[in-house]
Parts: sequence; C-alpha cells; structure tokens
Amino acid sequence: MVEQTTLMVLQDRLIAKAFDDLSKPAASIPFAVKPEADRLVKDLEGHPHAFVIACVMDRVIEAEQAWGIPYELQQRLESFEFPFLLSLSEQDLEQAMKQPTSLHWLNNVMPKNMYKAIHRISDEYDGDAGAIWAGRPPSATVVSRFLEFDGVGPKIASTAANILTRDLHVEFADRSGIDIGADTQVRRVFSRMGFVPEDASNDDIIERAREMYPEYPGVFDLILWDLGRTLCRPQNPACTNCEWAVQCAYAHADHVSQA
Repeated sequence: MVEQTTLMVLQDRLIAKAFDDLSKPAASIPFAVKPEADRLVKDLEGHPHAFVIACVMDRVIEAEQAWGIPYELQQRLESFEFPFLLSLSEQDLEQAMKQPTSLHWLNNVMPKNMYKAIHRISDEYDGDAGAIWAGRPPSATVVSRFLEFDGVGPKIASTAANILTRDLHVEFADRSGIDIGADTQVRRVFSRMGFVPEDASNDDIIERAREMYPEYPGVFDLILWDLGRTLCRPQNPACTNCEWAVQCAYAHADHVSQA
C-alpha cells in the first residue's frame, strides 16, 4: 500500500475533479450511443419513465446498450408514452424486446421486470416516474425507491440516484445516501490506486468510499468507472497516459505500460 499522505492527496484530487465535473452543464455526458436515444432517457419532464426503465435494463450488458433500449422500444412500439405502455401486456413487451432482434441478453427476464416497473409507476406514483425524485428528497429515499423495482439492486439504485444528481442536476436534500458502484471497473481502479486490497469485497469498497467522503460516497464513481474503461485496462494499463499516476500505487510498482 502507498503512504497514507499520498492516498490523501489522491483522494482530494479525485474529489476536486468530481466536483469540477458537477459544475458542467446538465447531461453533458452521453448515456446512449444514438442521440435520439440519449435525449429520450434524459427527458425527465416528458418521459421520466424512460429513465427508470433504462435503469431496470442496466444489467449484464454494456451501459450504453441498456440506455438505448427505451428508444429501440419506442421505434418498435411506435410510442413510448406512459398510458400506452401501461396498456400493454407482458407478452406485448416480450415480443417487442425479442423481435426483430434481441435487445437484451436477459430477454426472458427483462419484459417481466419492465412490466412490473410500469405498473409500479402507475400504482405508487400515479403514472409519473418523476415523483420518485421530485421535491428535493433525501438521497437515501431515492435509492430506497429504486430498490423497490424488480431487478434493481443496491449498485443500480445508487447509480440511478447518482446520475440524477450528478449528470441531470436533480436536487436532493443531501448526497450521503449515494454509494459508490462497486462494479468491475471501479473495483480494479480503486484497488490499483491503493485505497483497498485487490481482494476487497463490494461491502469493503462501499465502506471505504464512505470513510473517504461520507458527505457523498458516490462522488468517486464516474471517474473510476471511466478510467477503468479507458486507461486502467485489465491488461497493459496505460499508466504513462494517466493523470492519476503520480499518486497511484500500481503505477509505482513496476507495472507501468508504455501503451
């Protein structure tokens, strides 16, 4: 492990960079590949349910693919208005997910989860998914509400709340209930930097992020996730091109790649 003072410097740099990104215009980062798909899931005023359904879809596939599913369904169904979706059966949704091509690797599970999500929005939020995050609620409340949707676990629930406040500038009463998303990318970068051991559990990673910045543990999420997908690769990480290498434990342990 690197020295504690070095870790503190790296921690402070990460937090400063994250808050600098927060000052950028809302939704400046694309969620889906197609611009039309990106606009749909970010349309919190007109189609807030598209955001929720995209979160439900975000399992075992690339994030960009999951965020593109609402638009692909809109094209196949010729509408994505909430009353229309509410009128569809689970079988209707399953057919739209599978034909003419499969939209998700879990096509036997996702139609059921989406059907339940649509009806939960109808029953619990009077058809307005925006009520999940309206009125400046505590972040923990938003996370808890997402956890009530079938197929949504702690990682996706925290990620959903994080995206709302970080990228779409939805106001919460606080950010302390938003945890880091301990996925493959975050786990690899977090351990390489020296914040947790390589064999750290998800709970260990979450607890460490809470210790580092209890006011907003999820503040590290996007930076680490993006770094893991670009420079901090599983093999031959491009440490020489990484702005964090000065304090990174991995970069100082004879692992540096010239790639």
